[in-house]
Amino acid sequence: MTLVIVIIVAIVVILAIALMVSYNRFVKQRNLIQESWRQIDVELHRRYDLIPNLVETVRAFAAHERHVFEEVARLRTQAVNVQGASPEQRAAAEGELSGALRQMMISVEAYPQIQSNQNFLNLQRELTDTEDRIAAGRRFYNANVGDYNTRVESFPSNVIAGRFKFEKAGYFEVKDEQVRAVPQVSFGTIGSVEGEQAQPQMQPGSHSSGQIQPQMPGQQQGGYQQDGYQQVPQQPQYQPQQQQFPPAGGQPPVGGPPAGAPSPQDGQPPFTGGQ
Repeated sequence: MTLVIVIIVAIVVILAIALMVSYNRFVKQRNLIQESWRQIDVELHRRYDLIPNLVETVRAFAAHERHVFEEVARLRTQAVNVQGASPEQRAAAEGELSGALRQMMISVEAYPQIQSNQNFLNLQRELTDTEDRIAAGRRFYNANVGDYNTRVESFPSNVIAGRFKFEKAGYFEVKDEQVRAVPQVSFGTIGSVEGEQAQPQMQPGSHSSGQIQPQMPGQQQGGYQQDGYQQVPQQPQYQPQQQQFPPAGGQPPVGGPPAGAPSPQDGQPPFTGGQ
């Protein structure tokens, strides 16, 4: 009887220890998620402070792009007002703001004087660094959320999560299609226009009447050699000249026909020096 009581007590103690360990792990993961979110929030506030200065710098050179500046200012205010919302709502607001900033940067490309302004370049560099830190913090935050949500849904930890009200956390995902789009890579032929496939050029054949022979890159065309992006003149091929021999009785030139060879006056073809 005493042995049974000892076994029961040991099982209860083991279950109690497992319960405490699991609960403490839930608490640790939840605090880690909150800490990683605070890091993202700090970088978001930094971006909120940089945007007005960047807009004012661009406005000084491109005042007629008024609609772009107004859209950026409106979305910035919207993002600031949803700071107490869930990560999903804040992610949606930040995605719209990022799209408006990208549109403003595209408009800036039409103004070389802005791109050479030192104040604009410094603000652009700081904004780029801030965006990189936000992306790094987002990856760290989503990784912690993934681990936490896995434990919330897994057995037997889901029993403890349901008993102590540990709910799933939300991801901070990018909704901007420009960021999520896969870059398009073209493997077109060198020298061809992007998006077009190189077609073989057709020219009349030189050895057959009326027939069409394909002219491929690298072959001679119109006295030029196609080579990548440029055409270089085709080097003239060396053609050995036929040597004419003096009339019979004269001395043949060096490298001429051997003694006793027929001369052109005998009605024979001239000796060309070949074998």
